[in-house]
Amino acid sequence: MNRQHREFLFLIKTEAAKRPTFSKLRPGYGGSKEKDFPLNNAQLRAIVKNWLEKRSCLDYKQLINLLNSLYTRASSTSEKFLAGFLLEYLPGYRCQIDPLLLSGWLDHLTGWAQIDSLCQSKFSAAELLSNWPRWKIILKKLNRSKNISKRRASLVLLTRPVRESAEKKLAELAFLNISQLKSEKDILITKAVSWLLREMIKNHRASVISYLEQNELSLPKIALRETRRKLATGRKSGKNPNDSFPQKQPLVVFE
Repeated sequence: MNRQHREFLFLIKTEAAKRPTFSKLRPGYGGSKEKDFPLNNAQLRAIVKNWLEKRSCLDYKQLINLLNSLYTRASSTSEKFLAGFLLEYLPGYRCQIDPLLLSGWLDHLTGWAQIDSLCQSKFSAAELLSNWPRWKIILKKLNRSKNISKRRASLVLLTRPVRESAEKKLAELAFLNISQLKSEKDILITKAVSWLLREMIKNHRASVISYLEQNELSLPKIALRETRRKLATGRKSGKNPNDSFPQKQPLVVFE
């Protein structure tokens, strides 16, 4: 654990001590058995923002060292969420990140909440396209990994780019990655397949309709149902992005 990681952990514990009886989420809600501190997203974001305001001289190397520590040495989900917020608030550095780093970080993430805190809406279409050959290689490798966290990530990382851009090669890779995983039954994958198909509707509607017709018998039923509802009504099914996951005090909302 590096020095800046220790600073964050102290800030988390200090803030959490003010709420000793507040339960953030039911244990195991996010799919991970790691401990969590009783802090919601707004409180974790405030910790990151306040920390960054006092460290305007943070450079790229320091950020990567901090992220490596948060993802590989953390003992709580809260610390890993902080890493995701750092990526969100530092787009100038984020666009320089070699996507291969994400593969190493994903080795230490379990459950949909931890995976999505790194992958959901963090990397834009422009960021992927600016280094497309490298991103394409890594996303295909993640898709074929034995680690289910990486396989889910290969889908979730594409949800924002296909929503933002009509670039054909983004959709082509999305369909390829879906096709590789569509036979899996784990909810980590079936929900991600549904999510990615629904996000493609905005810029790739005709292709999504065609894909559903051609793969009706092999796609997860939940993906067919939710995507068709989105096509017909403009809305996804359920009350929130994780309607098939157990619900209780959904303060952390990922797909």
